[in-house]
Amino acid sequence: MGIRQHRCGKWLSCWTLTLQLFVFVFMISTVSGQIRYSIPEEMKKGSLIGNVAQDLGLDLKRLRSGRARIVTGENNQYTELKTDKGILVVNERIDREELCGDVTPCSFSFEIILENPIELHRVTVEILDINDHAPTFKNKVINLEISESATMGSHFDLESAYDPDAGLNSLQNYVLSLNDNFALKQHSNADGLKFAVMILQKPLDREMNPHLSLKLIAVDGGTQQRSGTVNIEITVLDANDNSPVFNQSLYTASVTENAAIGTYIATVNASDADSGSYGLVTYTFSNVKGKSGEMFEIDSLSGKITVADNIDFEKDKKYEIRVIAKDQGGLSDSSKVVVEVTDINDNAPAINIMSFTSLISEDVSPGTTIAVFNVKDADSERNGQITCSVDPKHPFKIQSSLTNYYNLLSDEPFDRESKPEYNITISATDSGSPPLFTKVTIHLKISDVNDNAPVFSKPNYSADIIENNIPGMSIFTVSAQDSDWNQNARISYLLEETQVSGNPVSSYVSINSETGVIHAVRSFDYEQIKQLVLIVKAQDGGSPPLSSNASVKILIQDQNDNPPQVLYPVQTGGSLVAELVPRSADVGYLVTKVVAVDVDSGQNAWLSYKLQKATDRALFEVGSQNGEIRTIRQVTDKDAVKQRLSVIVEDNGQPSRSATVVVNVAVADSFPEVLSEFTDFTHDKEYNDNLTFYLVLALAVVSFLFITCVVVIISVKIYRWRQSRVLFHSNLPVIPYYPPRYSDTLGAGTLQHVYNYEVCRTTDSRKSDCKFGGAGSQNVLIMDPSSTGTMQRIQSEKSILDEPDSPLEVRPLTY
Repeated sequence: MGIRQHRCGKWLSCWTLTLQLFVFVFMISTVSGQIRYSIPEEMKKGSLIGNVAQDLGLDLKRLRSGRARIVTGENNQYTELKTDKGILVVNERIDREELCGDVTPCSFSFEIILENPIELHRVTVEILDINDHAPTFKNKVINLEISESATMGSHFDLESAYDPDAGLNSLQNYVLSLNDNFALKQHSNADGLKFAVMILQKPLDREMNPHLSLKLIAVDGGTQQRSGTVNIEITVLDANDNSPVFNQSLYTASVTENAAIGTYIATVNASDADSGSYGLVTYTFSNVKGKSGEMFEIDSLSGKITVADNIDFEKDKKYEIRVIAKDQGGLSDSSKVVVEVTDINDNAPAINIMSFTSLISEDVSPGTTIAVFNVKDADSERNGQITCSVDPKHPFKIQSSLTNYYNLLSDEPFDRESKPEYNITISATDSGSPPLFTKVTIHLKISDVNDNAPVFSKPNYSADIIENNIPGMSIFTVSAQDSDWNQNARISYLLEETQVSGNPVSSYVSINSETGVIHAVRSFDYEQIKQLVLIVKAQDGGSPPLSSNASVKILIQDQNDNPPQVLYPVQTGGSLVAELVPRSADVGYLVTKVVAVDVDSGQNAWLSYKLQKATDRALFEVGSQNGEIRTIRQVTDKDAVKQRLSVIVEDNGQPSRSATVVVNVAVADSFPEVLSEFTDFTHDKEYNDNLTFYLVLALAVVSFLFITCVVVIISVKIYRWRQSRVLFHSNLPVIPYYPPRYSDTLGAGTLQHVYNYEVCRTTDSRKSDCKFGGAGSQNVLIMDPSSTGTMQRIQSEKSILDEPDSPLEVRPLTY
């Protein structure tokens, strides 16, 4: 500790200036982030206390970036931290006597806190006393009545002076003005309070000097010494040769703090051997140190001491009171009463949040500091022992740092999706009986990180769409959920690039990135594609983004948009095919079979066969399920050779579609028998049709249509005659395509069970070949389109068919 002195003109002004400029600063300890300074009281505002940055080993940038500040639970802010200079200065006037009273040494503590990361440093400032108070007496005059018979060596207790300063600056000595009768003797109590006693050295003579006036001077030990004076007025009385005597030199008692006013403390007792007024003893308190005299009162006659004011253990834990017993003759005795104050648990702990982070990311690691707080309890011993706790249901724990300082730490990983915020209640409970507690609630919010991928309601979806749909039609909607928040939960839907039948899937369907609605890009055809399998990806908006996939199977539903197709018999504009039925055919004879297919599926492809028209309905029937044309009765000679059947093939769709096929049947036992009949087979049909047409037109304009019809008939006849002449010299097409290995399921009629056909056809019918394989026996008539001639009856001879290289020659018939 260094002292800087200034030379001044006058000693008193120099000393005052020195006290204002002197700063006693020294570091006591830097262990565990603690520093200690010592400064005198009554320093001016802005006076330097110490260089905190230097003493703590911190640079000025750290003080500014860490938002260094002073935290204290006290109401008065005696100091100020200058973060731009790193120094600690006086913020307001500090009066040691007001701050600490009689407690020595006098000091106060506070903490300097820094953030990012959190640091806590304790600073203790000791307030050194200066001699700013003079000793004072409670009364200006001390009146004593002393009997002239007082013996040599009699003691007369005097009022004590009080100096609130401490150490050498407090009361040090008493001085009695010069006189012939009395000497002054000085004593000290156990608490250091000095008091004076006058001792009679020379007997008094009332007749010579009935009244004495003396001065008692109380002097402190300061460098600039201060003093206080009280006048002692002594009245000499007649003889009182016995002084009061206490029965105890020390009285002890105890009282609980906050005891009611009037609570009994103790009773002092002194006796005087004199009689009369000289034996009447009265009790008074000597000047009590500090405010102790205001806390108690004594009955002047009984010596009963009671509580006069509120007693607070936290302010004073013990009182020492000097009681004076005085008789009417002026003789007195003194005794000391020591009152111990018992603490009760009347102060709940106080929680002061020093630093708190109200928003924290959910991915912080356990052990992260959430808050720093200070807990104090003004009570002592067990009543001041504090236990801090937090709700065990929450993932937090409390860890002690410095004395009375605690850190609130995270104890488990956070999950914002399960709990986005916490109301954390910190409890501080003392160990008193009953215990007192304090609770403080802080609100903590958890910020989101992108730790959850979108989740579809199910991994696989299935949807249906009917073919021939409108492009742009909505097919299906996929939905995914993301338990994250805000941008991290914003989902976009994408189609994974896959191939469907060699084409990208995006050419078939599209998806709305926001709603997840899948739309058809084109119109689907069930006959070309029956299902689509898509991979839909749901991706959130986090960084980096997370995603998940789901499979969507779109089934194309068939519509009845295709009519049945007749494969056999083939209907062409060229030669006509006629099935030959012998007149000896029995009932159930298989004439032929209508073969048809439908490219639709399901019930749309279920085909049924009906006989729509027939030359003789009583002769033939059609199997509704298999399309087989059979005889339903015995063929007779009366039956016409030419039989024309119209068969309708109908599917089972809604609405149904159909196709019609015409089957020509020749009823005859031999080829020449039907030759003449079938010559005009087609011609009759054509003629009848034309005749119907002529009749209709004749109703309108008979004469004009008659001439037109004659010209048309002649032209048609010439054209067909020329066509027939050409076909007679060519290989005409025979039986069209027939499904291989056709089976006669009923096994009736003249057809074998298995028929194998190989057909090789070109666009030019003259170059077509027909080859029959396997055993078979059926008579088929091939007729040219002009109906002017029929093909030779084709008979399958086993000997010819067995030869693989034997050609089957087909020649035209002449007539």
